[in-house]
Amino acid sequence: MIKRIALLALLLVPTMMQAQEVEKGSEKKATVQKPSRDFLMLQFNYEGWVKPDSIKTTGIGRGFNAYLCYDFPIKNSNFSFAAGIGIGTSNIYLDGQQILNTDTVSYTRFVNETVNYKKYKLTTAYLEAPFEFRVYGNRYNRNKGFKAAIGMRVGTLVGTHTKGREDGTKVNYKNNSKKNLETWRFAATARIGYGNFTLMGTYNLTNLYKDGEGPAITPYSIGICITGL
Repeated sequence: MIKRIALLALLLVPTMMQAQEVEKGSEKKATVQKPSRDFLMLQFNYEGWVKPDSIKTTGIGRGFNAYLCYDFPIKNSNFSFAAGIGIGTSNIYLDGQQILNTDTVSYTRFVNETVNYKKYKLTTAYLEAPFEFRVYGNRYNRNKGFKAAIGMRVGTLVGTHTKGREDGTKVNYKNNSKKNLETWRFAATARIGYGNFTLMGTYNLTNLYKDGEGPAITPYSIGICITGL
């Protein structure tokens, strides 16, 4: 009787081990197939310009970007490629200057203000598609661990205006005009961080204004990116 029990146990042990291996393999496969993919990106930026000395800016330029991305893992590695779509905005404040950009002006100029403005800013908004090559320290849960990305974003101008508030009053002067601004913008991007937070930077590969129709201004930004989902 004891020999029969021992023989039965010897036969069952390999079967149980195979079942455990299949179960572990299934769990690992499911984990690899459905990781967090940083589907949402929210970026809060400091906006700046590389510009001629004659153009004076002041305060803290502010920007906000929001993107929805789809991530394509590269096999079972810690690398992936992502593409998405979203909106990018920028606000730059001028110091004692205003933008001269009317139908009668062929070249956009930054001139001394004709009104005593308390604040005067240029706002731009772009419909954008970001592309990134990503690397993760934890490929099973990308909300944890080291992460970094390099890439570029392609955007088309969808809206812009200048707005100035006269000092000591509530009077606002607003001008909506895309004249002489580049319709498309291309920017190099980079991110590095941990978990859901990364430091990010962008540098435009195109100028703000078209060649020969405005000053040579190259926008850049530095900020924090929050990712998830």
